[in-house]
Amino acid sequence: VGNRDDSNLYINMKLKAAAEIGISANHIKLPNTATEADVLKCIASLNADPAVHGFIVQLPLDSDKPINTEKITNAVAPEKDVDGLSSINAGKLSRGDLGDCFIPCTPKGCMELIRQTGVQVAGKRAVVIGRSKIVGAPMHDLLLWNNATVTTCHSKTSTLAEEVGKADILVVAAGRAEMVKGEWIKPGAIVIDCGINHVPDSTKASGKRVVGDVAYSSAKEKASFITPVPGGVGPMTVAMLMQSTVESAQRFLEKFQPGKWTIQYNQLSLKMPVPSDIEISKSCMLKPIDQVAKEVGLFPDEVELYGQTKAKIQLSVLKRLQSQPDGKYVVVTGITPTPLGEGKSTTTVGLVQALGAHLHQNVFACVRQPSQGPTFGIKGGAAGGGYCQVVPMEEFNLHLTGDIHAITAANNLVAAAVDARMFHELTQSDQALYSRLVPSVNGVRKFSDIQIRRLQKLGINKTDPMALTKEEINAFVRLDIDPSTITWQRVLDTNDRFLRKITIGQSVTEKGFARTAQFDITVSSEIMAVLALADGLDDMRKRFGRMVVASSKKGQPVTVDDLGVTGALAVLMKDAIKPNLMQTLEGTPVFVHAGPFANIAHGNSSVLADKIALKLVGKDGFVVTEAGFGADIGMEKFFNIKCRYSGLRPHVVVLVATVRALKMHGGGPAVTAGVPLPKEYTEENLQLVAKGCSNLNKQIQNARMFGVPVVVAVNAFKTDTKAELALVVQHAKEAGAFDAVECTHWAEGGKGALALARAVQRASQAPSNFRFLYNVELPVVDKIRLIAQQVYGARDIELLPEAQEKVALYTKQGFGNLPICMAKTHLSLSHDPEQKGAPTGFVLPIRDIRASVGAGFLYPLVGTMSTMPGLPTRPCFYDIDLDPVSGEVNGLF
Repeated sequence: VGNRDDSNLYINMKLKAAAEIGISANHIKLPNTATEADVLKCIASLNADPAVHGFIVQLPLDSDKPINTEKITNAVAPEKDVDGLSSINAGKLSRGDLGDCFIPCTPKGCMELIRQTGVQVAGKRAVVIGRSKIVGAPMHDLLLWNNATVTTCHSKTSTLAEEVGKADILVVAAGRAEMVKGEWIKPGAIVIDCGINHVPDSTKASGKRVVGDVAYSSAKEKASFITPVPGGVGPMTVAMLMQSTVESAQRFLEKFQPGKWTIQYNQLSLKMPVPSDIEISKSCMLKPIDQVAKEVGLFPDEVELYGQTKAKIQLSVLKRLQSQPDGKYVVVTGITPTPLGEGKSTTTVGLVQALGAHLHQNVFACVRQPSQGPTFGIKGGAAGGGYCQVVPMEEFNLHLTGDIHAITAANNLVAAAVDARMFHELTQSDQALYSRLVPSVNGVRKFSDIQIRRLQKLGINKTDPMALTKEEINAFVRLDIDPSTITWQRVLDTNDRFLRKITIGQSVTEKGFARTAQFDITVSSEIMAVLALADGLDDMRKRFGRMVVASSKKGQPVTVDDLGVTGALAVLMKDAIKPNLMQTLEGTPVFVHAGPFANIAHGNSSVLADKIALKLVGKDGFVVTEAGFGADIGMEKFFNIKCRYSGLRPHVVVLVATVRALKMHGGGPAVTAGVPLPKEYTEENLQLVAKGCSNLNKQIQNARMFGVPVVVAVNAFKTDTKAELALVVQHAKEAGAFDAVECTHWAEGGKGALALARAVQRASQAPSNFRFLYNVELPVVDKIRLIAQQVYGARDIELLPEAQEKVALYTKQGFGNLPICMAKTHLSLSHDPEQKGAPTGFVLPIRDIRASVGAGFLYPLVGTMSTMPGLPTRPCFYDIDLDPVSGEVNGLF
């Protein structure tokens, strides 16, 4: 602070020394008008910067504003206080914790000089003259803890010469020129002179010379070792500052070594019968989320807190950890489920709790964020269940950090842009459109960057708005959207059946330009799929620009870039792209990020969350993610779409099976949500289980087709018998599973998934020869046929006329080499939800094909896919309420 000549001299000496030994050093210079708040703000910034291993505040502070020096030195984080001046470091030195503190540089240098003499300090009588916080007091402590007998003298000491005469080691830091006389010194003593004083000297150009606190010429005759002034303690002080900075960097690297976690797990208090999910969630004592972040090796500047229980993680962590090896990659999928679901999310959480809290492995769960639609509809929450939950579950199932709301806003901005553009094109001339699209501002017309991209797409290599011909202006301003080809719909994150088909544009201000449209649920938006597949901000923005909203009347695709809204979408989504950090009931970390539909989209959480987690866990850790629906849908898309774009390669597939679902596949009665299970599902029936294992066998085969070891997790319910569970395990092993184990994690937490965790550990060591099912360069029809025949068991496919037209259209538009994302029922391997088990010989009908060009796939429609759920007669919201006194949510699942 300020511009003192002596301070600048000392700082330049330190900068020079740092440069000579390869330490990156910077001088932050504040003006002499700086306030105490200015200095504290600067210190706080340096404290939070992981790239800074140490810093000093040069004293005195040369400011014309009042500044409390003690407050400033104590504001420096103790772990970066390489000057050792903070009260915490001073206190540790005083207590003798020499290995856990920074020692002020001058005393540290003095001690090093004493050591260099070869004289043992232990047992010697030492005298320190001076008691300043910078030299005298810490020098006393340092000598004391090195087992010397220490006396501190000062200006009030009446027998100074006598005390000096007893000293085997004498350290002088009194600030008085040549105060200690040579005749006082004990013969053979070690003398360390820390003084810097100026005395008159007419022989010097400056009229003065530098001397120490000891009369050097007479003292050197008595001392065995003595430091000169200048050139003695000063250079050592600088050297010790460099050493402390290196020590700080070493401590930092040891503490934040990637993959080296020190994590506190939560102990579960298991109850029988198992309480409701919300009761269990509320009873859990959560760790502050910043503690979770610190435990897994995230830096403070990489964490954006959203309250005490959730945080967003900066993508910069990927750059920091780019050279670190990835951990083991595990995907959890399932057999073809009942409408009730078979517990994939619960198994995912149970597995990570077992690996982390019980086997003490570094492990991350990466899961999708659920839509609020089902939360208030029929399904309820989706945070796992029982003693295997992501918590707090009410935060998880509701707004979280607002990502879905951001997607809603971004999606509807595109929808508004589509209709507004059609309206303006229908009501204005080319010149009027051009004047408004490229307006004159202060007499200057200029294309925006996104308009330049449109010109380049049209083959118009001009940047001057005045240089375009009439034909070029026409091509530029006319998107000429064919309303019948619009595929972009408005979205809402609420189940509302009456928005499935609507009429828009009925106001008189729209001049009769009405059309039929619809609302979809937000998680079905292509923007959600883009979020899940993007590997960074730039990639996300490019994918947004490629999203196709319609075709022109000439059959050309109209993109978000053509509409000019790409940059605005990126701005709306700039925070949503950051993964959300939460925790499980047992305190293991979880990334919750993205939640695309598993039918018309790929049904997996984000690539970015997986990539960050794989770096954080280290090469021996595990990342467990979940694929939506059964293995024929979510897992197939995880492999062929997500892994294709991410470049990540899985090590293990965990296939979740239940006795209940296998009985259904074996011919049991229909299972209906909200209706009590028939007795076939609550009583032992080995015949039904054995027959239903055909579905289990097929899904094991599907996973092995991709070259990845399969571990079957048999999720046990209280109505299952030992014989039924043993039968499933036996069938799974016979079908080629690497292992199959019974799991009771819903009732026991991670403890109930220990066998599964150990099986996954063993499987992760087995060879994994991952391969894709198809080459994307194959024709569209061939890729669809491969999935239908190899994964579903179909004899062939049948493209209905509309689908045939789309194959021709997308191939012509250049989209034929995209991966395939099949949109079919999750309740059967076939297109018919009533066909259970492992049907074969059927022909799969392809009703239509649509394109998510930005996300990067084509999705054939097998049957009718609802993209806007409705509310049942008795929705879940009847049971949901807020306690006005405690503020707690009640009745949420």
